[in-house]
Amino acid sequence: MTDAQMGLIVATPLIIGFAVALRRIGALRTTGAVTAVLLSAAIAAVLYLTQ
Repeated sequence: MTDAQMGLIVATPLIIGFAVALRRIGALRTTGAVTAVLLSAAIAAVLYLTQ
């Protein structure tokens, strides 16, 4: 596993966690949180598989 792949494994859950936390405090709409989670997971998957 490369350093870039390890970074993706660490960064993606952090991004998802921030989106969920922002949704819980009301700073982000549900659609925005769902979009952030789906797109960050999709980007991480594509980058992980192409490394």
